[in-house]
This record gives sequence, C-alpha cells and structure tokens, in this order.
Amino acid sequence: MRRLRSALFLFVLMAAPGISSAKALPVETLDWNQCLTETAAHHPDLQSAAQSVFQAQAQRDIVKGGLLPSVSASLGGDRSVSNIRAPIGSWSYGLNASQLLFDGAKTCNLVNAASESIKASRYSMNKVSSSTRLALRTAFVQLMTAQRQVALAAEIAEKRRQNLRLIGLLYQSGTENIGSKSKANADLAAAEFEVAQAKRGLELAQVVLSTELGRENFRPIRASGQFVASEQTGKLPDFDTIVHENPVYLNLVAQKESSRFNLLAAGSAFMPTVSVSSGMGNSSFSQLPPDRTDWQVGVNVAVPIFQGGSGKATVAKARSVLNQLSYDEKSIFFSLMRSLQLAWKNFIDASDYVVVQKKYLDAATERARIADAQYSSGLVTFNEWTIIEDNLVNAKKSFLNAQSNLLITEANWIQAKGGTLETR
Repeated sequence: MRRLRSALFLFVLMAAPGISSAKALPVETLDWNQCLTETAAHHPDLQSAAQSVFQAQAQRDIVKGGLLPSVSASLGGDRSVSNIRAPIGSWSYGLNASQLLFDGAKTCNLVNAASESIKASRYSMNKVSSSTRLALRTAFVQLMTAQRQVALAAEIAEKRRQNLRLIGLLYQSGTENIGSKSKANADLAAAEFEVAQAKRGLELAQVVLSTELGRENFRPIRASGQFVASEQTGKLPDFDTIVHENPVYLNLVAQKESSRFNLLAAGSAFMPTVSVSSGMGNSSFSQLPPDRTDWQVGVNVAVPIFQGGSGKATVAKARSVLNQLSYDEKSIFFSLMRSLQLAWKNFIDASDYVVVQKKYLDAATERARIADAQYSSGLVTFNEWTIIEDNLVNAKKSFLNAQSNLLITEANWIQAKGGTLETR
C-alpha cells in the first residue's frame, strides 16, 4: 500500500502541468527613482503648492513697491467749436514723481513679513511634497505586493491542484475517504478565488500608482523593486534635531516671524509719514511748443492725531496673533515628537517582525517537505498533512505581508522626519 501511495504521489508531481500563463499585455516597468522624478514633475498637489509660493513672492513685490519712487505722466487736450469764432484748442501735460522718505519703518517691516511668508509657503510646499512622497511610496509598495500576491496565489493554486489529483487517485484506490477529497476540492476553490482576487487587486494597485504619478491616462504598469528597507535601524536618531528640521515645524516658525514683523508694522501707525514729491508740466497751452513749463517740489508730512482707536486695536490684534503662533509652535513640536517616536517604534517592530516571519517560513517549508515524503509513504494521516500544508500557505502570506508592512512603516518614518520627493 505504501508503494502504491508513493507511486501515485510521484506520478502527480511529474504529470502536473506548469502554471499556465496567458500572453501578458505590454506593461511599463518603473523603478522607484523613475516614479519620484515623474511625480515631482506632474503631480497637481505640488503644482498647486508651487503657485502658492509664486503668489507669496508677488505679494512681497507689491509691498516692496512702496519703498520705490512712484512716477506718473499725463497728457490731455480739448477743442471747442462755435459758429461765431474760430475753433479753440487747449492742451496740457504733466510729469509727477513721489518718494516715501519715512513711515516709521512700516513698509520695511511689511516687506520683511512678506519675505517670511515666502519661507512659510516654501515649507508648506515641502509639507505637500512629504505627504505626496508617502502616498506615492505606499502605492508603489502596494503594487509590488500585488504583483507578488498574484504569483504566490498562482503557486498555491497549482499546489492545491496537485493535492486534489493525488487525493483523487488515493480515493479511487480506497486509501482516502470522501471527506479528504471534499477538503481538497474546497482548498482548490479557495485558492482559485484568491488568484482572481489577487489579479483584481493588481489592477487596482496599478490605477492607484498611476494617479499618484499624476497621470491622466491609465495603462498597465509594473513596479520594479526589492522588499528591502534602506533606512538604518541600528542607531537611535536625534529626535529633537529632526523635529526642528521638519518642514511642518519650520512653516510655523516662519509664520511666527512674519507675524512679529506685522506687529512692528502695526506699531508704526502712530509714527508720522514723510514723503517728497516733484512735478513739471503745463496745465493749459494752445500751440506747440508750449509757451512755458511749470515746476513744483514739495515735502509732505502726515501726523496721525486721532484714529478712533483703530491703531491701538490693530496692534493688539497683531500681538495676539504672534502669541497664538508661539503657542502653536510648542503644540506642533509636541505633536511631531509623538508622531516621530511612534513612526520609529513601528519601523523597528516591522523590521524585527520580518526576521521572525522568515524563520516561520523556513520552518514551515521544511516541515512541508518532510510531510510530503511522510504522507506519500503513509506515515502521517491526511489531517496531519493538510494542516502542515495550510501552515505553509499561511507562512508564505504572512512573510509577504511582513515585507510589505516593513516598507510602508519605513515610508511613514521618512514622512514623519519630513522627507520629501527629493529624499529618494
């Protein structure tokens, strides 16, 4: 009986056809660096953030214009007609210039505030880049995982198919019962479902990665990479330094500095404003060249005496904004520190868990190899053998999930540090 079982087992393994593969559609293969480059160039969130930087720069130039001379020119004319006298024409021209001399440094402070706003908008763009990198890396890893899941599901389905053939032959020979055959049928059905499910997951992962790349037209793509983390886990990071270099924190610092300059500008409302103006022209002449040119030069001084309390209220509001941002700075520091510590802990756990799952996979593989030989010789029962087979299947899935989770937690750790698309 043992010889019959061994012969049937060998026959099933040798006769089993290889995993059939339909002719694959042409796919585009992308590695991680290619994805980073394409996303940096085409992602709409980054382009939107870049426009915010341009707007902040334009606002600074608008405010800065108040420090420069203002020059204007005018030219006009009119003509009157009457039935009792010849037509009369009158013309005028003028050229005027003015320059701010003193306003209590209000405009200078507003320019400095606008410059800090530019810094804040750039740090905000880095925040967007960091979030975009996390989403892109997650999509890239999910596609890599989906590709591996399809291959793994096909491998498991083929093994289940071989097992069903073997159990069917043993059932026909009278050495296995109908329950064993039914269990093998159910295992194959589950495996075939997982193959179809994995293929659907692969298609979804391709679409998700395409959107993260900023593509409007979707086509089959393949992610090329390894399930290996690049971040080092052997040395404890300097969390305090990392938080202070995070773009989220730096964005708030820049906002606070901008509000400080706005407070100084608000205090200048009680200072006099001094400007100089000059002009030349002729307000009325009837023929060319003009019979005269008028000149004027003046100094204008404006002293605020009473503004209904609006100046004092403006200063109070600006001081309150500065105080609020100071408290927000402390709050965001604590929040980033918590997030950073959690991301680091999860990354270390995921790294260690991959090692554990690899040991389980190696053990399950060896047990399955021994169990196959024992079952073919009749040394273990069907129930014992199928439990070991199921354990091997679960070990392969768990190891793949652990590898995928390692790269996801690594991406979260990089994002917690403030890593952007330029981080690679």
